[in-house]
Amino acid sequence: MEEKVKIKSIFQVTHDVKQFVCEKPSGYSFTPGHATEVSINKEDWKDEKRPFTFTSLKDADDLEFTIKIYPDHDGVTEQLDKLKPGDELIVRDTWGAIEYKGPGYIIAGGAGITPYIAILRELDKKGEIDGNRLIFSNKTDKDIILKEELDRMLGDKATYLITDQEDTKYTKAYLDKEFLKKEIKDLDKRFYVCGPPKMTEAINDILEELGANPDSVQLDDQ
Repeated sequence: MEEKVKIKSIFQVTHDVKQFVCEKPSGYSFTPGHATEVSINKEDWKDEKRPFTFTSLKDADDLEFTIKIYPDHDGVTEQLDKLKPGDELIVRDTWGAIEYKGPGYIIAGGAGITPYIAILRELDKKGEIDGNRLIFSNKTDKDIILKEELDRMLGDKATYLITDQEDTKYTKAYLDKEFLKKEIKDLDKRFYVCGPPKMTEAINDILEELGANPDSVQLDDQ
């Protein structure tokens, strides 16, 4: 299944992240946390598919994608950066490894937050966000995606880690065993982990060492 969707608006979220709001095809649905393969409806780019997560509410009138731009990669996101409202994307069937199964720890690195934006928005809308805790790691303060909204939804249940900026306003630390052992108070909860492959692999190993149930850990790479 392929559907052409017109871009209605584009917002700059951080210095290298943009939000694309698009038309939603009739009858199109997705599960919060899931993604679709997206391409640009332009010659030479129609078949260049990349997976992007929906960040809109599932019953919203529009589709929304929050996408990190890599201008030096000479690829799809560089082309996305050049698009304007009125241009078209192509979306396809939905799929995903991340699906909310109950309260737990959301551990995200960089653009790995995107699968959880729709999930947290959905929980917030239903008044069911209690019991969840976010640990969100970035290189610098300016890299934090949608921080104001995350703060509004989660309050003091959101912790921001910064790895590469000495004068950060947040917690200067790495997502290592020492930090997670101190932060995780309940190993019987669920764990939702998304970020660069090396990060998700390392955290999975740490959680296993700390005694988390492997069946309670959901992993996805971004």
